[in-house]
Amino acid sequence: MELHRRIVLAGGALFLSGLGLPRRARAADLPALRIGTLENGTVNWEIQTIRGKGLDQARGFSLQPLILAGTPATQVAMQGGEVDTIVSDWLWVAQQRARGEDFTFLPYSTAVGGLIVPKDSPVRSIGDLKGKKIGIAGGPIDKSWLILRAWSRQVLGADLADLTEQVFGAPPLIMNAAETGQVDAAINLWHLQALMQARGMREIASVAQAAQELGLDARTPLLGYVLRDRWIAANPTLARGLAQASRAAKTTLVQDDAAWQPLRRYMDAANDAEFQALRAGWRAGVPADAPVNADNAQKLFATMAALGGDALTGGLTTLPKGLFWWPEQAG
Repeated sequence: MELHRRIVLAGGALFLSGLGLPRRARAADLPALRIGTLENGTVNWEIQTIRGKGLDQARGFSLQPLILAGTPATQVAMQGGEVDTIVSDWLWVAQQRARGEDFTFLPYSTAVGGLIVPKDSPVRSIGDLKGKKIGIAGGPIDKSWLILRAWSRQVLGADLADLTEQVFGAPPLIMNAAETGQVDAAINLWHLQALMQARGMREIASVAQAAQELGLDARTPLLGYVLRDRWIAANPTLARGLAQASRAAKTTLVQDDAAWQPLRRYMDAANDAEFQALRAGWRAGVPADAPVNADNAQKLFATMAALGGDALTGGLTTLPKGLFWWPEQAG
């Protein structure tokens, strides 16, 4: 268990508080489903809802979160068998599957951000960004950035990468750079963008709208639960249970404002406006209760790959078969 000790934050393996001894007693009699997650990740909102409302136990399992120190740590834990599932993007899952891993993808979220500017900025459209500086969370192969670049080629006849100066950095740094005027515009994770907009910044281009205008299906989920084919085959009831509990949590969080109150302490919202912006952004990212359309995903992949190259795709030209899983396939 050396891997476990190395990647788990001290004292964090059972971070979901307020769930008392009765739950633990019941959970001891149920098979565990281990999920690797980040301490401040938005996935925790769904995990907390599943556990807090007993949606896992009602389906015959106990969801047990393991807090890890970063996205790479969740992926290492998944590869090493320390957890049964994590949430990641299907590009990573596709690369792993192409290398021989039997990973597959269950839809979790369609949430994406956009291009935002300060409230008083003279920039009204992407055409106004010529010669200006854009802060981009992640790196040159950030998926939102690639889609916006492809869109700019269509609407402007020029690539935003050629028209602007880019500054790449960690999401909190990009957030700070945008709010302090160090960059003229920013692309960030959806939840940080929601906070930035709640604080007065405005969106001039939506990634979802850009994708739609490129002829892509903006409803294609980019994030999902990662599972193993052989784990699903050995645990079909657990696999279906996870999918059902996830959908039940989503339905609750879409329909019931009160269900968000226990989550507020995990949401880093300084006021009601930020809380409401985060809630609205999460709800907007709930995917359809349906399998991923593999053809639509391939079109999206090809669009991003044309600009991201091997650094994005890992050398893949097409998405591998079996990449997307849906509970009906569990038999």
